[in-house]
Amino acid sequence: MQPRRILLVEDERPIAENIIFALEQERFAVHWVSTGGEAIQLLESALPDFLILDINLPDMTGFDVCRALRKKAETPVLFLSARQEEIDRIVALEIGGDDYLMKPFSLRELSARVKAILRRSDARTTESPAPVTPLVIDDKRSRAEYFGEKLELSKYEYFILCTLAKRPGWVFSRDQLIDHAMGQMSAPFDRTIDAHIKSIRAKLRKIKPEIEAIETHRGFGYSLREYW
Repeated sequence: MQPRRILLVEDERPIAENIIFALEQERFAVHWVSTGGEAIQLLESALPDFLILDINLPDMTGFDVCRALRKKAETPVLFLSARQEEIDRIVALEIGGDDYLMKPFSLRELSARVKAILRRSDARTTESPAPVTPLVIDDKRSRAEYFGEKLELSKYEYFILCTLAKRPGWVFSRDQLIDHAMGQMSAPFDRTIDAHIKSIRAKLRKIKPEIEAIETHRGFGYSLREYW
């Protein structure tokens, strides 16, 4: 079996060398470039199986590289950054990033995240037929229906449920749910995700008490049920 090909875009050589060593131990084939321009040029000729992308590059941002990639492919992307601002995490996810890892980070965690994202990506490409959900989101009217009945949701609950509904079966951490919700709202966000999830579940169970629509993944987060 051919090793999975990873394109690493990182301008700091010591960090890049450590990442390459860790991933090669996991039998990945890693190609390293230090600029966004080099990355885009390579993406034009051959798509990797995975992209690890630093946000702070000398010639452009990692966001620019990701946008260029998303015009032609759904290759999984893991962002790396030393930036502390929450808005960077929001932008990274909104433009098509699959995950975001803050520097400094554990190389074991990096490897684990890469493998987890690849598993999810592989599952998406082999699934047939596409999952069908009785949850319908109407973005234009900011409303949701469950088995044909309108859900009375607070604005926080609505945006959390929208995030889960965009990718049924995907596990979203509490921080990811906060990031996605805050990206849609200007008002301060109540960070008690568990309380909002509990309220959403109660409203869903009121319509279909026999179905557990939102699943808990202890230590990781929450997902919307994928098959009904």
